[in-house]
Order: sequence, then C-alpha cells, then structure tokens
Amino acid sequence: MIAFGKNKSYLVLPFPNITNQKMRDLSSIQSLVANTGPFNEYSDIYSAKDSFQALQSSKILVIGAGGLGCEILKNLSMTGFKDIHIIDMDTIDLSNLNRQFLFRHADIGKSKAEVATKFILERIGNPGLKITPHFKKIQDMNLDFYRSFQVIISGLDSVEARRWINSTLYGLAQDENMIIPLVDGGTEGFRGQSRVIIPTLTSCFECSLDLLSAQTAYPVCTIANTPRLPEHCIEWASQLEWNRQFPGKKFDADDLDQVEWMYQTAKNRAIEFGIDGVTKSLTLGVVKNIIPAIASTNAIIAASCCNEVFKIITNVNPILDNYMMYSGDDSIFTYTYAYTRKQNCAVCGTTAKTVNVQKWWTLRQFIHEIKSKKEIQMTNPSLTSGDKYLYMSSPPDLEEATRGNLSKKMKDLVHRGEEIVITDPNLPISLRIIAHLEGDDDDPEFTLHT
Repeated sequence: MIAFGKNKSYLVLPFPNITNQKMRDLSSIQSLVANTGPFNEYSDIYSAKDSFQALQSSKILVIGAGGLGCEILKNLSMTGFKDIHIIDMDTIDLSNLNRQFLFRHADIGKSKAEVATKFILERIGNPGLKITPHFKKIQDMNLDFYRSFQVIISGLDSVEARRWINSTLYGLAQDENMIIPLVDGGTEGFRGQSRVIIPTLTSCFECSLDLLSAQTAYPVCTIANTPRLPEHCIEWASQLEWNRQFPGKKFDADDLDQVEWMYQTAKNRAIEFGIDGVTKSLTLGVVKNIIPAIASTNAIIAASCCNEVFKIITNVNPILDNYMMYSGDDSIFTYTYAYTRKQNCAVCGTTAKTVNVQKWWTLRQFIHEIKSKKEIQMTNPSLTSGDKYLYMSSPPDLEEATRGNLSKKMKDLVHRGEEIVITDPNLPISLRIIAHLEGDDDDPEFTLHT
C-alpha cells in the first residue's frame, strides 16, 4: 500500500523475517520509488508497487571488480537490488589496494570477484541479498548466461572486453529481439564518463572508439639517439636494451627483479643524457601502460552508472540520453549529450567504412595502418576480399598459405572501391572497409631517393 505523510508519500511493503534495522535501511529506497520525478513520462500509469517489485526481482550483471566495479557492487547492494552477479578474471594485486576498497593486504593473489562478493555479503548482512561471483573471462560465458539479465553494467578498463560485450548484446537484440541495456562507465584520472547503450536503439560502444585516448607512442629514432624526456629513457630500456640483453625473453612487469632492472637501466640512460624524472613508479606506468585511477572519480562515475540502472529497472525517471562526461581536473563539470549512431559502425551501422589506401602500400603496410587507427583497433586482423583470402592470422595453415600476400602491393590485390572484410579472433564482429586506392604505384620516398 501507499502511505502518505507530510509533503511526501512512501511505499510500505511487508518484509517477512527482516529486522527493523533492515526496514530502516530500505526506507530511503522506498521513498525514491514512490515519488516519481517531474520528468517522468508515464506518471499516469506508473506503479510504485510494481517498480519496487521489479527492483527486488531484477537480475543485474556487473562486469569488472576493479576500481569502478567495487563501487558499483557496493551501490547496487545498498539500493534494493537482491540478485547480482559479478564477473572478473583478475586477481588482487598490491597496487589495487589504494582505491579498490573491498580488498585488504591478506587478499592479494585471490579472485577479485570472489573477495568482493564475500566482503559485501558480510558487511551488509542481509539474508535476502544474493551475489554470485564468477572468476572468469566474459568470453568464457555462453549466451544463455547473458540472456538471463535485465541490465548489464560495465566497469571494465579493457577496450577489447567492452567491444566484446557491446557486440554480443547487439547480436542478441538483432538476432533474437532481446534488448538488454548496457550501462558503461570509464575513468581516467580526474575524468570519466557514463553512458546508456540500448542495443539497436542508441549508439553503441563501437561508435565512439575514436573518442578514446590514443596510446602515447615515441619515435624510435628519438628514443635511440636523442632522448629528451624520462619516458624516452624508459622506452629505450624497454624496447631496445631489454631485447639486446635478453633476446627472445618477454618482459614481465609483475616480476620485481625485472622491474628493478628496467628502472636502473632507464635511470642510467637518463643520467647519461642529463635527464631528470625517471622514477620506479613512472617506469611501471610506462611499461605497463597504467591508466591513472583516482578513488573519487571512480565513486562519481559508479554512482552515475548505478543511478541509470535504478531508473531503467524502476521507470521512476527517464534514463540518460545517452552520454555523460565528467571533468574534475580543475573544477566539477559535467556535460551530457546524445551520441549519435555512426552509419559505418562495425556493430550497429549499415554501411562500410571508406579508407584511403596508397597504391604502393604492401598488404603488410595496410595492416599496420588499420591497426593504428583509433576507430578500428584490431590487434590480430584477418582480411578477405570477395571470395579470396588476403591474409588469415589463424589457423596456422591458412596463415602460412596467405603469408606471401603480405609483401604484395595493394593495387595488385584489390580493385578500386572493392570491399574488404576484416575480422579479429578476439572480437565477434566483422568490419567492412571500402578500399579507396589513390596515389602513385611506387613509394614516392623511394623514387625520390633513387
């Protein structure tokens, strides 16, 4: 029933076998559900009772148990959601403890998802709360697993994983007419973003790949000959000196002895060229490509994401349309706008993407170019054109059979305006590219020098 008090109403529902303390814990949530906001589009048919029931019966998946994931899991657990799943393939590291507040020093080496679940259940102590951890990669779960959720909320720091879940949910919507909203959050230092993706209805994650920060790259000639920055010295130690000292051995950024070697080598290089600023933390940041994380930013973005999940489930207010940017560098500033769908998006678009291709490029050069484009970002691409293979990165027999094409010029492999299909074993999408051949048949720099 609905009870009315001074200047407000709130929902009162029976809670069998729950203490008075738990009643007080849920009282603030009841009032949120009972009082629709001024922008509610369906206030005439809105039912507080149905919304509260949906809140408690919905099944939510949290992807990622890191800085954002810890905040998200805590928020959902204290907002009336009763059936939450969390999936993360990582274990807890010492560097996580400064911002991933559900973990302690004794938890190092354990599953993030499992430890986070245990912490929340013990701290909240609500027998009606069910949290199920999954210590796995998201790619290891079948489609039936994802079909079972009403909303999926992502706190991932991996672009590849976010692209995978985005395209998977879009596939369910397109093939089975099953629309599962994806609420995605991301942070970098004092900046962050939250967005609501409704497959087939809004822009998807793939549409906005070109918004992502590009990874900093330094010219090899500068690194090798004229370093000017501490990062140049670290890259020299990482890219050049490590391979010279330990040929064929892959650097392990989690090995303390190897990190110390890298730091000392970069430091000696910096001393040689009179460069200050090489520290162990900077060395780790460069070799591990660490994205700076700040607890307060995580908390703000997680709150925004959970607010959207709450609105999607309860219909108490309109959801975000559809992209919110937060900047806390020198002030608190947010900007919200509707990010439009791209017609040539590999996931939700309907047209192919046109790419300018120099006639003198070899297929190897073309692959290098497309791998470096922010809006493509494929790490191990395979390419087909018409009914023929251009290059297949796997399986090994096809890779060997098509390897010879890598040294052939693009003008000899494809025709002007011909469509090329690019796939990657790590992504469930096919990217269509129209090759726009242009320029000279020969490398102009080579012709100039000869």
